[in-house]
Amino acid sequence: RRELRNFGVKVSIIEPGCFQTSILDSAEGRQSITQAWDRAPDEVKREYGQQYFNTCDNFLRFVATASPKLSLVTKAMEHALTAEHPRTRYGCGLDARFFYIPLSYLPSAWTDRL
Repeated sequence: RRELRNFGVKVSIIEPGCFQTSILDSAEGRQSITQAWDRAPDEVKREYGQQYFNTCDNFLRFVATASPKLSLVTKAMEHALTAEHPRTRYGCGLDARFFYIPLSYLPSAWTDRL
């Protein structure tokens, strides 16, 4: 973003949180992950561990609570493209504004723990 400023190019960063989309459909996703885990050889299951499967499953449970309002992202894109003075960053969704963006200001070691 800063490198392009000297050439008169304005760059806005759009940071969407988690939104309900067909690619992250929780019922389909959970079924797909469960089937893949069930078909995986025992060696793979031991290597990854049950905790890996549980983490994926918990993520998909979280996605089920995500916002269905994709218009928040498209409105941010529209504003970034058409505003005379677009913002540098657009956090779309509550999780992006109150969790992910504040985390980006913390040291990496802290965010890794969280």
